[in-house]
Amino acid sequence: MFRYVRVICLRTNAPLPLTQLVPLTLILLLLSACGTRQLAPIPTPVKTAQSIDGTLFVDVTNTHLPTSDLQGFSMDARPVDVDGDGDLDVVIANEYRPNILLLNDGVGHFTNVSAQRLPQANHDSEDVGIGDLDGDGDPDIMIVSEDDQVNELYLNNGEGFFTEAGERLPVMGISNAVFVADIDIDGDQDILIGNNGQNVILINNGNAFFTDETAQRLPVVSDVTQDIELGDVDGDGDLDLLVGNEDGNRLLLNHGDGFFVDASEERLPPSQAAEETREADFGDVDGDGDLDILFANVRLFVAQAVPRNRLLINRGGGFFRDETRERLPEDRDSSFDGDFVDVDGDRDLDILTANLDDITGRRFHAPYRVYLNNGQGIFEESTSAVFPSGVTGNGFDIEVADFNGDNHIDLYLSSRGGPDRLLFWKPNHTGD
Repeated sequence: MFRYVRVICLRTNAPLPLTQLVPLTLILLLLSACGTRQLAPIPTPVKTAQSIDGTLFVDVTNTHLPTSDLQGFSMDARPVDVDGDGDLDVVIANEYRPNILLLNDGVGHFTNVSAQRLPQANHDSEDVGIGDLDGDGDPDIMIVSEDDQVNELYLNNGEGFFTEAGERLPVMGISNAVFVADIDIDGDQDILIGNNGQNVILINNGNAFFTDETAQRLPVVSDVTQDIELGDVDGDGDLDLLVGNEDGNRLLLNHGDGFFVDASEERLPPSQAAEETREADFGDVDGDGDLDILFANVRLFVAQAVPRNRLLINRGGGFFRDETRERLPEDRDSSFDGDFVDVDGDRDLDILTANLDDITGRRFHAPYRVYLNNGQGIFEESTSAVFPSGVTGNGFDIEVADFNGDNHIDLYLSSRGGPDRLLFWKPNHTGD
């Protein structure tokens, strides 16, 4: 999935060619047509020469983020314009601490307005979904929790002030993943939740009241799901479901209007070793017009798991082949996030990974890595050519958006135990 736009268009399988921030009404139209993970339309990057020191980004964390407020356990983040002022703010799922809302001043300086705008409660918050759930034209927030099994629904009043409405959600569970999209193609945004147990589909009545239609729409399966993604893998015009699990990932094909069947055995090659996946992503890395898959893997809870990321190539029609060895450098990082992003602006999809150094959050030395695409889906580790030195942490999430309004991609890096980081695209010193 193209993280800098975060919309996979069913018919074109390409990042939408947006050259500026578009009106919310247009974004919502795109969401209902294509499915979304966040409201963060980002311009297609334009190829720019590397800056004088050879890197493409500058770390502006200390000057642009309220760093003292970002020392908690950031698990996930989403860029979204909550207050309708035309710039992208940030919503952060904060584990066992109040969740965080950072307001953008328009040029990428962020202020923590959580206490004033977002209900404050301590939950085991894990993942964030964004969408206009009540149909009033502004983005709402859905956050799922794991250990305390509290799903949080926050409705926007139109000006970026949120009210808790969790009583509208008919389910609870040990949840690690959420995805907001129009599952039943009726024009409103539904919710998928990834659980330790049976995953769930909640169908929206149009006003953010939800019905549990899991039994009708999903196969009965008990997994330990860490991520869910939607994309049209077989080219039939509907959104299929990719499930990243702690052992044994799944591919569910959509048979129309949001009814899914498990096609994993015949279409998704299993790992040759134990695999513990924390993040899955879709993107066309080889330029052949269909969606390929990245699994970001760790070794944490699964004995003997091999923490090597995997790259699966779509051979057509949604049948995949594992081509990790041929295309992706060997790694032993525990990658809690892995995203397809055109990070260098050459119009192919590269890979960014967020990696973990210490689950306790006491050390922050794991690198965020960059793998550049040669244009044919072959990747080379190129972190030092893209990031400045010292971009490390306990990486849990990477978000790509134009935060400072310069029509280039920027990066928000969530680190469990802090500090989160903000990187801006660095203009060419000799003229951009």
